[in-house]
Amino acid sequence: MTGDGTFLGRMADASRERVRRARLAVSEGLLADRARTAQAAPPLKLGGFDVIAELKLRSPAVGGLATQSFDRGAQLAAYARGGAAAISVLTEPDEFHGAIGHLEDAAADLAPHGCPVMRKDFLTSPYQVLEARAAGAGGVLVIVTMLDDAEVRELVDCAREYGLFVLLEGFDRNDLERIANLPLDSGPHAILAGVNCRDLRDLEVRFERFAELAPFLPAKLPTVAESGISSAADAATVSEHGYELALVGSSLMRAVDPERALRDFLAAGRNVRAELRACS
Repeated sequence: MTGDGTFLGRMADASRERVRRARLAVSEGLLADRARTAQAAPPLKLGGFDVIAELKLRSPAVGGLATQSFDRGAQLAAYARGGAAAISVLTEPDEFHGAIGHLEDAAADLAPHGCPVMRKDFLTSPYQVLEARAAGAGGVLVIVTMLDDAEVRELVDCAREYGLFVLLEGFDRNDLERIANLPLDSGPHAILAGVNCRDLRDLEVRFERFAELAPFLPAKLPTVAESGISSAADAATVSEHGYELALVGSSLMRAVDPERALRDFLAAGRNVRAELRACS
């Protein structure tokens, strides 16, 4: 599923090349040892409607999101105080200016807050799951669209073996049906199903996809609305459509007060949940 010239295809190809180079520096056996002995990550705790807040220095869709004076530690602390269930950290270096070091720093900073971090990247190999766990991550993103079912299962199996939760990200009905049909046995570590409403052809947000795809959300998995959540009203809307979490990046990165903005997102989503329960 690579080499097709699309944005996602280019990202997958670049990811495989990074794995190839990384293996030359650190063997998978040594990396597995580091992953096994890394300090346990805080567990993912969900509470009806939650937010995965994102540390993202750059977006290929909008450009830079962090000024020269940006303080990663202060942003992470604001997310933790604001009530994030987890914090997504971009590690892709070229388009997003991320790094494994950012993940490692975030895991260390957030451990006292009991908030897990999730590696967000274009993962293609279990080696990268081991990299995430060795850096202290409690979860990983797996983009179903760019992988076949065997590759997805391989990444999920590795994540669960090493105690990480997994966010399985899809973009259309076919992706969601594939997620629903995966043989995901029950276990102590969460599997989440996400819908990314960004169109991979032009990187534009299609917010209406959250409503269009809501009927096809896997029934047994917590569901995540990803991309395009820019206001508390957006959080309320996706909550009304049945999503139990929202992954929010650019709007929180741009917020003057990210802690307050995060609290507003949570309050809006949870108020809708409470109203729906009262009416049922």
